[in-house]
Amino acid sequence: MPSIGPLELAIVLVIVLLIFGPKRLPGLGKQLGTGMREFKDSITGKDKDDEETDAFGQKAEPPAIAPAPAAEPPAPEPASAAVTPAEPAADDRPSPGA
Repeated sequence: MPSIGPLELAIVLVIVLLIFGPKRLPGLGKQLGTGMREFKDSITGKDKDDEETDAFGQKAEPPAIAPAPAAEPPAPEPASAAVTPAEPAADDRPSPGA
């Protein structure tokens, strides 16, 4: 059986480009790479939970959880601005005979 040469690879890539279009190819490549990585990890028996490594192959440390900053209570509004009379005062009402 003959091996796959550069001409055959170019033909396959052109067909894939025509079928899926240039906008979907990056997403398909990412999905293919993720699937291959998961398959390899399942074959070798390695889990993500076993040991996580960073980009340099070093054991990754879990991120430190910083305490949440204390929230300051809202400043109270001045009492004079918050209270408005519902009815005018007795001095402001017009007299019935006027």
